[in-house]
Amino acid sequence: MSAPSSPARRSPRALIVTLALGAASAALYLLLYLSSDMLPELSATARRGETLYALVPLVVAMVFCVVHGAFTGQFCAFLGLRAKKK
Repeated sequence: MSAPSSPARRSPRALIVTLALGAASAALYLLLYLSSDMLPELSATARRGETLYALVPLVVAMVFCVVHGAFTGQFCAFLGLRAKKK
């Protein structure tokens, strides 16, 4: 990994985007924690034959992957961490 970029080259927009994605990721985790009592009910409903409810965990996992991945990528870019070129 290369050395972090100088603070002068970091834009305020990059900081705002990083903070917004971090807040969105934290909000998703809080929302999952607060609605964790609904998950067994959704699972039971899916086992009774409501097949669309089986997609809920997949959609939740995909949303988490996209938001948290975007935050991680933006955070590393903001810090100036880049993969070393060969």
